[in-house]
Amino acid sequence: MATKEILEKEERVRRFMSAQGLDGVLLSRRDNFSWIAGGRQNYVVMGSDAGFASVLVTREAKYLLTTNIEAPRMADEEIGEQGFARVVATDWFAAGARERALAELCGGRVASDDASAGTTPLPAGFQELRYSLTDAEVTRYRALGLDCGLALAEVAGGIVPGETEAAIAARTAAACLELGILPHVVLVAADERIRKYRHPIFTNARVHTCVMVVLCGMRHGLICSLTRLTHFGKLSRDLRRRHDAVTRIDATLNARTRVGRGVGDILKAGVAQYAEAGFAEEWTLHHQGGPTGYAGRDYLATPEEARTVQLNQAFAWNPSITGTKCEDTILALKSGPLVISLAGDWPTVTHRVDGMAMQRPDILVK
Repeated sequence: MATKEILEKEERVRRFMSAQGLDGVLLSRRDNFSWIAGGRQNYVVMGSDAGFASVLVTREAKYLLTTNIEAPRMADEEIGEQGFARVVATDWFAAGARERALAELCGGRVASDDASAGTTPLPAGFQELRYSLTDAEVTRYRALGLDCGLALAEVAGGIVPGETEAAIAARTAAACLELGILPHVVLVAADERIRKYRHPIFTNARVHTCVMVVLCGMRHGLICSLTRLTHFGKLSRDLRRRHDAVTRIDATLNARTRVGRGVGDILKAGVAQYAEAGFAEEWTLHHQGGPTGYAGRDYLATPEEARTVQLNQAFAWNPSITGTKCEDTILALKSGPLVISLAGDWPTVTHRVDGMAMQRPDILVK
């Protein structure tokens, strides 16, 4: 018996199919598979967006398509009682087997997210079916945010001078994997590399005074993004000013992320805060984030963005000012924005925005 979550998602897909004149939708990408399958996975290669099993939704039923290699494990460990009519396993060596199986299951017009097996690409707008999270997804996301926040607080709080960025990245990845979280993105920058690069891939550089650690952790297909900074010795007046500014900008973006509001308007409020703090052009040096969920960002917010915040939609804003950054993942609930990844014994600063007290991560000074 399929769960309420699964049935709701299938209904969304079938409404989309009806509107687009489709007889079937084939989902093979990891993000779409995890979404339609309630957080289950179809990957083998951790670093690839492509999966090794597909969900075919037709007007009457739902099927799992895969090879004879993957079928036993998928049936035993992934798909569970999700209401699949059949598991269709084709021989991995049989040319054209996938195409033939698809034609037998759904002879009409089929669109897919990878344009495979003779299908057409999914029409624009399919990704929007994922924006409004179900109650079950909200529960999974909140648990992921807590675990990511605790893991990164432990790692960043345990850094000592002389460690390499690579060693810190390794500890971050290990902490995640022990919790069933895939380290989707791990960035580490020490000292001057924080000021020089917005996307600092970790190196063997050693930490002397300051280090920034960025994590995008994935579990059940959902991605949680957060950033933490650790500093050894007293903060300079300039860094204090910059971090106070970037946390206020982030607090503004988070507090304004409410159901029904325009994403472009939210960003404009953040841009205004950059200018008010004396860093008017810094927002142009790196994207400011946007809606997230089953992708690092579903799209990047720009001042011209016309889409609005959906109920239970996830966002990860990430304002940065040269030398510092602020980032957490939030959910736009009916009651207002909820930060899900600020956890552990980590210092915070509080800014009031529109009457709401927003706690943001401070720099940990050791």
